[in-house]
Amino acid sequence: MLTYEPGDSLAHRLDPRTKLAVQISFAAAGLAHTTPTGLTVLGVVAAACLSAADTSPLSALHAIRYAIPFLLLGPVIEAAQFGAPWFDPGAAVTPTLASIRVLLVFFVAAAYVRTTAVRESRAAIQHLVPGRVGVAFGIGVALVFRFLPVVRRDLLRVREANKARLGDQRRIDERLATVAAGGLRRSFARADALALALRARCFAWNPTLPEIRLTRLDAPALVLALGLGVSVFL
Repeated sequence: MLTYEPGDSLAHRLDPRTKLAVQISFAAAGLAHTTPTGLTVLGVVAAACLSAADTSPLSALHAIRYAIPFLLLGPVIEAAQFGAPWFDPGAAVTPTLASIRVLLVFFVAAAYVRTTAVRESRAAIQHLVPGRVGVAFGIGVALVFRFLPVVRRDLLRVREANKARLGDQRRIDERLATVAAGGLRRSFARADALALALRARCFAWNPTLPEIRLTRLDAPALVLALGLGVSVFL
Protein backbone atom coordinates (compact mmCIF):
# COMPACT_ATOMS: atom_id res chain seq x y z
CA MET A 1 0.00 0.00 0.00
CA LEU A 2 1.30 3.44 -0.91
CA THR A 3 2.00 5.68 2.06
CA TYR A 4 3.77 8.97 2.65
CA GLU A 5 7.54 8.84 2.43
CA PRO A 6 9.70 11.84 3.37
CA GLY A 7 11.84 13.08 0.54
CA ASP A 8 13.17 16.06 -1.38
CA SER A 9 11.52 15.57 -4.75
CA LEU A 10 9.79 18.39 -6.59
CA ALA A 11 6.37 17.15 -5.51
CA HIS A 12 7.47 17.02 -1.86
CA ARG A 13 8.22 20.74 -2.00
CA LEU A 14 4.89 21.76 -3.49
CA ASP A 15 2.06 23.17 -1.43
CA PRO A 16 -0.52 20.44 -0.67
CA ARG A 17 -3.29 22.70 -2.00
CA THR A 18 -1.50 22.82 -5.34
CA LYS A 19 -1.26 19.05 -5.44
CA LEU A 20 -4.95 18.73 -4.58
CA ALA A 21 -5.81 21.14 -7.40
CA VAL A 22 -3.78 19.10 -9.89
CA GLN A 23 -5.34 15.85 -8.73
CA ILE A 24 -8.94 17.12 -8.89
CA SER A 25 -8.49 18.82 -12.26
CA PHE A 26 -6.78 15.72 -13.67
CA ALA A 27 -9.69 13.50 -12.58
CA ALA A 28 -12.17 15.93 -14.15
CA ALA A 29 -10.16 16.01 -17.38
CA GLY A 30 -10.05 12.21 -17.39
CA LEU A 31 -13.84 12.09 -17.30
CA ALA A 32 -14.13 14.70 -20.05
CA HIS A 33 -11.50 13.42 -22.49
CA THR A 34 -12.21 9.78 -23.27
CA THR A 35 -10.61 9.54 -26.72
CA PRO A 36 -7.27 7.79 -27.30
CA THR A 37 -5.65 11.15 -28.05
CA GLY A 38 -6.95 12.70 -24.85
CA LEU A 39 -5.85 9.74 -22.76
CA THR A 40 -2.42 9.84 -24.40
CA VAL A 41 -1.98 13.46 -23.32
CA LEU A 42 -3.23 12.63 -19.83
CA GLY A 43 -0.81 9.72 -19.73
CA VAL A 44 2.07 12.10 -20.35
CA VAL A 45 0.80 14.31 -17.52
CA ALA A 46 0.47 11.31 -15.20
CA ALA A 47 4.01 10.20 -16.04
CA ALA A 48 5.27 13.71 -15.27
CA CYS A 49 3.47 13.63 -11.91
CA LEU A 50 5.06 10.29 -11.01
CA SER A 51 8.46 11.57 -12.07
CA ALA A 52 8.05 14.74 -9.99
CA ALA A 53 7.11 12.57 -7.01
CA ASP A 54 10.05 10.20 -7.62
CA THR A 55 7.56 7.32 -7.63
CA SER A 56 7.86 4.23 -9.79
CA PRO A 57 4.82 3.22 -11.87
CA LEU A 58 5.54 -0.39 -10.90
CA SER A 59 5.19 0.40 -7.20
CA ALA A 60 1.90 2.20 -7.92
CA LEU A 61 0.65 -0.81 -9.90
CA HIS A 62 1.72 -3.13 -7.10
CA ALA A 63 -0.41 -1.13 -4.67
CA ILE A 64 -3.56 -1.82 -6.72
CA ARG A 65 -2.63 -5.31 -7.89
CA TYR A 66 -5.92 -6.70 -6.58
CA ALA A 67 -7.95 -4.29 -8.72
CA ILE A 68 -6.00 -4.85 -11.93
CA PRO A 69 -7.76 -8.15 -12.81
CA PHE A 70 -11.12 -6.38 -12.71
CA LEU A 71 -9.80 -3.63 -14.98
CA LEU A 72 -8.56 -6.26 -17.42
CA LEU A 73 -11.68 -8.40 -17.29
CA GLY A 74 -14.06 -5.50 -17.93
CA PRO A 75 -13.23 -5.12 -21.65
CA VAL A 76 -13.19 -8.92 -22.14
CA ILE A 77 -16.64 -9.35 -20.60
CA GLU A 78 -18.01 -6.43 -22.60
CA ALA A 79 -16.72 -7.86 -25.86
CA ALA A 80 -17.88 -11.42 -25.19
CA GLN A 81 -21.13 -12.48 -26.87
CA PHE A 82 -23.44 -15.48 -26.55
CA GLY A 83 -23.63 -16.01 -30.30
CA ALA A 84 -21.47 -15.71 -33.38
CA PRO A 85 -18.99 -14.14 -33.75
CA TRP A 86 -18.68 -14.77 -29.95
CA PHE A 87 -16.23 -11.89 -29.49
CA ASP A 88 -16.61 -8.32 -30.73
CA PRO A 89 -13.32 -6.36 -30.42
CA GLY A 90 -15.11 -3.10 -31.16
CA ALA A 91 -17.23 -3.46 -28.03
CA ALA A 92 -14.08 -3.64 -25.90
CA VAL A 93 -12.76 -0.25 -26.97
CA THR A 94 -14.85 1.90 -24.63
CA PRO A 95 -14.30 -0.20 -21.47
CA THR A 96 -10.59 -0.43 -22.29
CA LEU A 97 -10.33 3.35 -22.44
CA ALA A 98 -12.25 3.54 -19.15
CA SER A 99 -9.80 1.13 -17.49
CA ILE A 100 -6.86 3.17 -18.75
CA ARG A 101 -8.49 6.31 -17.39
CA VAL A 102 -8.85 4.73 -13.95
CA LEU A 103 -5.18 3.75 -13.94
CA LEU A 104 -4.05 7.25 -14.92
CA VAL A 105 -6.15 8.86 -12.19
CA PHE A 106 -4.69 6.43 -9.68
CA PHE A 107 -1.13 7.24 -10.79
CA VAL A 108 -1.68 10.93 -10.03
CA ALA A 109 -3.29 10.05 -6.71
CA ALA A 110 -0.31 7.82 -5.88
CA ALA A 111 2.05 10.72 -6.50
CA TYR A 112 0.01 12.82 -4.07
CA VAL A 113 -0.13 10.18 -1.33
CA ARG A 114 3.58 9.39 -1.59
CA THR A 115 4.64 13.05 -1.23
CA THR A 116 2.07 14.57 1.14
CA ALA A 117 2.06 14.05 4.89
CA VAL A 118 -1.27 13.41 6.58
CA ARG A 119 -1.07 16.62 8.60
CA GLU A 120 -0.39 18.61 5.43
CA SER A 121 -3.46 17.10 3.75
CA ARG A 122 -5.57 18.03 6.75
CA ALA A 123 -4.19 21.56 6.79
CA ALA A 124 -4.88 21.97 3.06
CA ILE A 125 -8.48 20.81 3.38
CA GLN A 126 -9.14 23.07 6.37
CA HIS A 127 -7.71 26.03 4.44
CA LEU A 128 -9.90 25.29 1.42
CA VAL A 129 -13.14 24.46 3.26
CA PRO A 130 -13.97 27.02 5.99
CA GLY A 131 -15.61 26.39 9.34
CA ARG A 132 -16.44 23.20 11.17
CA VAL A 133 -17.21 21.45 7.88
CA GLY A 134 -13.61 21.83 6.75
CA VAL A 135 -12.36 20.65 10.12
CA ALA A 136 -14.59 17.57 9.91
CA PHE A 137 -13.36 16.83 6.38
CA GLY A 138 -9.75 17.27 7.47
CA ILE A 139 -10.20 14.95 10.42
CA GLY A 140 -11.86 12.34 8.22
CA VAL A 141 -9.05 12.39 5.68
CA ALA A 142 -6.41 12.18 8.41
CA LEU A 143 -8.11 9.23 10.08
CA VAL A 144 -8.55 7.36 6.79
CA PHE A 145 -4.89 7.77 5.83
CA ARG A 146 -3.77 6.60 9.28
CA PHE A 147 -6.39 3.89 9.82
CA LEU A 148 -6.35 2.00 6.51
CA PRO A 149 -2.69 0.84 6.68
CA VAL A 150 -3.29 -0.41 10.23
CA VAL A 151 -6.41 -2.34 9.19
CA ARG A 152 -4.53 -3.85 6.25
CA ARG A 153 -1.72 -5.02 8.55
CA ASP A 154 -4.28 -6.56 10.91
CA LEU A 155 -5.86 -8.49 8.04
CA LEU A 156 -2.46 -9.77 6.95
CA ARG A 157 -1.73 -10.94 10.50
CA VAL A 158 -5.07 -12.74 10.70
CA ARG A 159 -4.40 -14.46 7.37
CA GLU A 160 -0.89 -15.49 8.42
CA ALA A 161 -2.16 -16.82 11.75
CA ASN A 162 -4.90 -18.76 9.96
CA LYS A 163 -2.33 -20.22 7.57
CA ALA A 164 -0.06 -21.23 10.46
CA ARG A 165 -2.98 -23.25 11.85
CA LEU A 166 -3.42 -25.02 8.48
CA GLY A 167 -6.39 -22.82 7.68
CA ASP A 168 -5.21 -22.62 4.07
CA GLN A 169 -6.32 -26.25 3.66
CA ARG A 170 -9.95 -25.43 4.38
CA ARG A 171 -12.56 -24.43 1.81
CA ILE A 172 -12.20 -20.93 0.39
CA ASP A 173 -15.52 -19.73 1.87
CA GLU A 174 -14.40 -20.87 5.33
CA ARG A 175 -11.05 -19.13 4.90
CA LEU A 176 -12.74 -15.91 3.81
CA ALA A 177 -15.17 -16.06 6.73
CA THR A 178 -12.34 -16.59 9.22
CA VAL A 179 -10.20 -13.75 7.88
CA ALA A 180 -13.17 -11.38 7.54
CA ALA A 181 -14.44 -12.08 11.06
CA GLY A 182 -10.99 -11.67 12.56
CA GLY A 183 -10.38 -8.49 10.60
CA LEU A 184 -13.70 -6.99 11.69
CA ARG A 185 -13.02 -7.78 15.34
CA ARG A 186 -9.64 -6.10 15.15
CA SER A 187 -11.05 -3.10 13.27
CA PHE A 188 -13.75 -2.51 15.87
CA ALA A 189 -11.15 -2.87 18.62
CA ARG A 190 -8.94 -0.33 16.83
CA ALA A 191 -11.88 2.05 16.51
CA ASP A 192 -12.70 1.78 20.23
CA ALA A 193 -9.06 2.38 21.13
CA LEU A 194 -8.95 5.39 18.80
CA ALA A 195 -12.08 6.90 20.36
CA LEU A 196 -10.64 6.40 23.85
CA ALA A 197 -7.32 7.95 22.79
CA LEU A 198 -9.09 11.01 21.35
CA ARG A 199 -11.02 11.56 24.57
CA ALA A 200 -7.89 11.03 26.69
CA ARG A 201 -6.06 13.67 24.66
CA CYS A 202 -8.93 16.17 24.92
CA PHE A 203 -9.55 16.13 21.18
CA ALA A 204 -9.76 19.71 19.91
CA TRP A 205 -11.29 21.30 16.84
CA ASN A 206 -8.45 23.78 16.46
CA PRO A 207 -5.17 21.85 16.59
CA THR A 208 -1.85 23.40 15.62
CA LEU A 209 -1.38 22.39 11.99
CA PRO A 210 1.77 22.77 9.88
CA GLU A 211 2.21 26.06 8.07
CA ILE A 212 1.57 25.79 4.34
CA ARG A 213 2.26 28.52 1.80
CA LEU A 214 2.54 28.87 -1.93
CA THR A 215 5.96 29.42 -3.51
CA ARG A 216 7.29 29.99 -7.00
CA LEU A 217 7.58 26.22 -7.44
CA ASP A 218 3.79 25.99 -7.26
CA ALA A 219 3.25 28.30 -10.24
CA PRO A 220 3.82 25.69 -13.01
CA ALA A 221 1.69 23.13 -11.19
CA LEU A 222 -1.12 25.64 -10.71
CA VAL A 223 -0.95 26.53 -14.40
CA LEU A 224 -1.21 22.80 -15.19
CA ALA A 225 -4.23 22.45 -12.91
CA LEU A 226 -5.85 25.49 -14.50
CA GLY A 227 -5.16 24.15 -18.00
CA LEU A 228 -6.67 20.76 -17.14
CA GLY A 229 -9.70 22.44 -15.63
CA VAL A 230 -10.24 24.68 -18.65
CA SER A 231 -9.87 21.71 -21.00
CA VAL A 232 -12.92 20.13 -19.39
CA PHE A 233 -15.12 22.89 -20.80
CA LEU A 234 -13.51 23.07 -24.24
